[in-house]
This record gives sequence, structure tokens and C-alpha cells, in this order.
Amino acid sequence: MEDPTLMYLGIDLGTSGIKAVLVDQHQNVIAAHTEKLTVSRPHPGWSEQDPQDWFEATLRALDALRISHPNELADVKGIGLSGQQHGAVLLDEEGAVLRPCLLWNDTRAESECSLFEHRFPLCRQITGNIAMPGFTAPKVMWVARHEPEVFAKVTHVVLPKAWLRFRMTGALIDDMSDASGSLWLDTERRLWSDAALEASNLRLASMPELREGTEPAGTLNADLAARWGMKSAPIFAGGAGDNAAGAVGLGAIHTGDAFLSLGTSGVVWVTTDSFHPGGNHAIHSFCHAVPNQWHQMGVTLSAAASLAWWSRVTGLDEKTLLAELPETPEAPSPVLFAPYLSGERTPHNDATVRGGFVGLTQDTTRAQMTQAVLEGVAFSFRDAVEGLAESGTIITQADVIGGGSRSPLWTSIIASVLGITLHRLANGEQGGAFGAARLARIAVTGEGVSAICLPPARVASIAPDERLTGPYRQAYARYRALYPALKSLR
Repeated sequence: MEDPTLMYLGIDLGTSGIKAVLVDQHQNVIAAHTEKLTVSRPHPGWSEQDPQDWFEATLRALDALRISHPNELADVKGIGLSGQQHGAVLLDEEGAVLRPCLLWNDTRAESECSLFEHRFPLCRQITGNIAMPGFTAPKVMWVARHEPEVFAKVTHVVLPKAWLRFRMTGALIDDMSDASGSLWLDTERRLWSDAALEASNLRLASMPELREGTEPAGTLNADLAARWGMKSAPIFAGGAGDNAAGAVGLGAIHTGDAFLSLGTSGVVWVTTDSFHPGGNHAIHSFCHAVPNQWHQMGVTLSAAASLAWWSRVTGLDEKTLLAELPETPEAPSPVLFAPYLSGERTPHNDATVRGGFVGLTQDTTRAQMTQAVLEGVAFSFRDAVEGLAESGTIITQADVIGGGSRSPLWTSIIASVLGITLHRLANGEQGGAFGAARLARIAVTGEGVSAICLPPARVASIAPDERLTGPYRQAYARYRALYPALKSLR
């Protein structure tokens, strides 16, 4: 018989904040609280956070839940962690943090990427990924080169959420999906690669123990359990990297499940039942957070961030800008926009290329430029879909989530550019914290993944506009010429 008092806690360690959600036995979100985080950028291209800030924000978030929902927090039996990927937290032999964490969007380690692949020629075949500045291994190599006195003290290297688990449980453990983003994982075999570690002058003893995202992975320490009035110390699940946790929350756990995330950055995700290296198109190939599943993923760094930037430039809010456009475009904008405001991941793997408008005339209107921004992001999604296709993964339909998906116009443009049907979801914005809570439940109860990780209902399906698919195909061909031109201007 079900115990109605069973509660599960999901904690998402994001770049901009810590979000904690309480989820009941029926998978209802009972309460949620977010604490903001800030990013330090001491030099151009650098992006850092102090891990202690993560822990203190987590304390504040759960303290707030204890005030608002003390009985429910007391009944928590499992905790799942979701986290920003790729960050490098360096610990000494006492477990103390040696320097601020280099974050996923830190681009200083570009030269270390080629050095890593030179030392580890099988990088792309074993890890499934091209070495990029955003990954963990090049960052650690940068520290070794530029801060040798720090590197000499390194005993352990952990990813952000693994450090938060360590701080809350004392256990050095991480899950397969998060570990995939380090460049140190043998992604097919789901274990650390000695050769990859050696290329970074590290060893197996430096790494946390690996678990599946659904497996038990530590227990909350007694002092924190008492602080939050918990009846017993909850079990931690292995958890997930942020995108994998989001996929668990969406029920994207079966082969062929696909979704597009139109958030600050953009993601095209496809679940696979085996390991498929991403080739040379900057397609990520990672383990999923559930056993015996993997995924491929294309990433555009400035998706909804592009519209937010245009809003700041024009001084108009996004709603006003979008209101100037028709419900359905008659044709592609005569202006092209390259959304490389922070460089680009898929397919170019270029941290230094920058974006721009092309095709401006004396008659260009603000509405045409706004439409170009929406279309430029859609074309960047097509870049990712094309890269996936060249690696053998074909997408025929996909769910769409993220703040940008609330715009019917933008969703319709993307569907027509990609030539596939997109589905909008009910409750599709639960995020990584909700997926992490699902993993916590499985770790505690041993229930089947398919029984718990159900998808939300689809509330609308947006098919490609047949009038626009041909014109967008031609516009995409022109868009593809932008990157080589912009690259040559550096």
C-alpha cells in the first residue's frame, strides 16, 4: 500500500541559481524555492563561481522550505541532484576547494583542447566528443599550465553537483551523465578512461566513484537532516547533469525520444539505446542518467539569449518586439542573423566567432530584424539537426520546451525551418530539479524507470508550414555562408 507521506526532494545547481522542489508520491510539485547565484568574470572569456556559494544557497533554499512546508520536508526519503555540467572543482587532500570553479561557459582553455587530443588521439572515439574549452579536462590542463602551484595540491577533481553531494554527504560520487561531460569517461563502457586521465596528468584515484543516476549514492549527513527536521536521513540518488535531468523530467528515456529546449541556450536532444560518437560536427554523445541508455545532443549557445540581447539593444521588451510580427510570416526575413553572440558549439566548436546581421538596407525595419533573430536561432537548431543526421540519428518529430517555446510564432518558424512537427507540452517546464526528484524516488523505492518517468501530455502540435519550407531551405543555404565569412573577420 502506498505511503502518502513519502516525499522526494530535487535540487538543481544551475549557473544563475539553486532550485529546490518538493515532490509527493503522486509526482505533484508541492513546493519550490530558488536562491540566486552570481558569476564572476575576472577576465574576458573567464567564468567562475565559488562552490561555497552553492552550498550556502542550498542551505537557504531548504531553510525556506522548512519554514513554508515543515511537515513535507520532514517526510523526505530521497534527494536527487541535477547540476550544471563541465565545471572543474579542484580539491586538496583535506577536501578543501583550491580555487574558484571554472564553469561550463569559461572559454580560456581553447589551446589546451588541441593538446588534449594530441595526447589522447582516441578522444573522439572513446569519449564520443570533440575536445572543447567548455569541457572539464581542458580547464584542468589550463590550471596545470598557468597555476602550477594550485595543480600541485590537487588530490580530487569533481564536477559541480558532485561537490555539492560531497559537502552534504561526505561521499565522492558522481553519475554517468554528468561524468560524460568531463572528457574523462569511456562513454560506451560507462567507466573512467585511464588514457583520458593520463592526458590530463591525473589518475583514477583523483576521480569520484561512478553510479547510475537511479542508484543510491550517499546519505545526507545527520547535522543537516536535523537542521531541516527530517525524520530520517534521506538517501541521495546518483542524479544527473542538467540536460539529462530535464530529459528524465520529460520522460525522454526511450530510444528515439527527442526534444528541443529553447532556453537561454538551445539544445536538441535524442535518446539512444547505444553509444554513437558525435563525429566532427560538435555533436555531444553522453550517457543518459538512466541505465543502458545514452543520448546525443547538439547545442547552440545563444538561443533565447539572442532575443533577450535584441530586447536590450532596442530598449523594448520581448513581448512588444514579437507583437510587431504577424502571427505567421509570409516569407523569410530579407535580413539574416547569425546568433554567435557567445561563440557557437554545434556544429562549429568555435568559442571566438561572433554574430551579426547581414542584408540591412535603408528600408530594413525593426520587425524584419526581430524576425531575423528568431530565424537565425531556428537555423542554428537546423545546424544541430543536420549534424545529428550526419552521425546517423534522424529526428522526425520532437517536443519543445523552454521559455522561447511559449511563442507560437517562434515555435512555428522552427518547425518550418526543420521540416518536422513540434509538440508543446503541459507542465513541460518542471526542469532539472523535478527530474532529479524522480531519480531520488527510484533510488529509494527501486521502482521501474518507465513507471515513474512518464511524459507530460502534449497540448498542441505545430506542423511545418508547407508554404515556407522551400523558402526557408533557400534561406538556410544563405545562412550557412555566414559562418565562414564571420570567421575570416577575426
